Amino acid sequence: MKKQEFCIRSEGIKYAGIHIIIEFWDCSILESMDKIRKALLASAKAAGATILSIKLHKFEGGGVSGVAVLSESHISVHTWPEYKYAALDIFTCGKTVKPHKAIPVLKKHFKPLRTQLMDVKRGILE
Repeated sequence: MKKQEFCIRSEGIKYAGIHIIIEFWDCSILESMDKIRKALLASAKAAGATILSIKLHKFEGGGVSGVAVLSESHISVHTWPEYKYAALDIFTCGKTVKPHKAIPVLKKHFKPLRTQLMDVKRGILE
């Protein structure tokens, strides 16, 4: 049986995964663990990822940090309600997951007025 390949080949480059760094400003649901859990579930589903677990923690000041652990890596979130800011990242490996499809879903849930995205190819192998 052939071992499954989890690396990505694109534009002549082989790399371990794609890491999308997302910044949301002036957004909502920053203190609701239930709504953030739903956002992580929906975004992972939109990307075609396999969710293994979701762990969230609410801080005394109201912010939430958490991660959706995926077979293909993770989606994480950290919120600062006092600044109306959320920092998220999506890191996936493999050819079947489409991490960019998670972004519109996250935007729908967080409703940011301003967004910044950065794509990073992680683990360039060739």
